[in-house]
Amino acid sequence: MKLVLTCEHGGNKIPNAYKNQFTDKTVLKSHRGFDLGALDLFEHLKPLADASYYSTKSRLLVELNRSLFSRQLFSEFSMRLSKNQKSEILEKHYIPYRTEVEHRIATYMASNEQVLHLSIHSFTPELNGDLRNADVGLLFDSRNIKEQEFCKKLKETLLQQRPNLNLRFNYPYLGKADGFTTFLRKQFPKNYLGIEIEINQKFTYKNSMELELKNIIYKTIDDLKLKS
Repeated sequence: MKLVLTCEHGGNKIPNAYKNQFTDKTVLKSHRGFDLGALDLFEHLKPLADASYYSTKSRLLVELNRSLFSRQLFSEFSMRLSKNQKSEILEKHYIPYRTEVEHRIATYMASNEQVLHLSIHSFTPELNGDLRNADVGLLFDSRNIKEQEFCKKLKETLLQQRPNLNLRFNYPYLGKADGFTTFLRKQFPKNYLGIEIEINQKFTYKNSMELELKNIIYKTIDDLKLKS
C-alpha cells in the first residue's frame, strides 16, 4: 500500500497581488484562515509517506478542499476579486496542487498499487458558541467498506495507546461531503482509500501540535501501514 499524505490548509499566506482584499489580519490568524497545527502534524508524519503535498496559501484565498463548483471555493474576501483574478488564482494555486496529487495517485494505480490517502486537518474547539465534542475525527465514506474497516482499526489502535481520547467517526464533518477525498474517490473507484484526520485545535500551542499525540498518531499509522 502506498501512503499519500496531504495538508490542504497548512498556512495563511496571501500572495502580494491579493493582499488588498485581506486587511483583517485577525481573520487570517484564526481557524478560518488555516488549520492550526495541521502542518506541524503533517511534517511529523511525512517520513511515513510515499508521497506528500501541502499548501500554505490561506483557505480564504481559495478552498483547496472544495470542488470547482462549490459556493465555498472563494471566501467573502476573494469573492470580490475580478473574474480574471479568480481564474488566475485557480490556475496558479488550486489546479496545480490538486492535479499533482491526482497524477501521483494515478501513477500508483497504473502499477496496481493500493493507495491510502490521509488528508490532515484540524478544527476549532468551539464554533458559533457550540463546543465540539471530540478530540480526533476520522472522516470517511460510510458506504465504503474498506474505508470503514481502516478507520475502525485506526480508532482501535489509537485508543490502545491513549484510552481517554475521544475519537469519533465522520465528526465534526461528514467524510462523504464535498472535499478532495470525495473527488478522488470518484476518479479512483478501486484501490483508493481517502481518509481525513481532523484534530481538535485544543491540542495545539503556537501552531504546534502536542508531541505525545503526534507520536501516537505516527506509531499507529506506521503499524497499520506495515500490516497492510
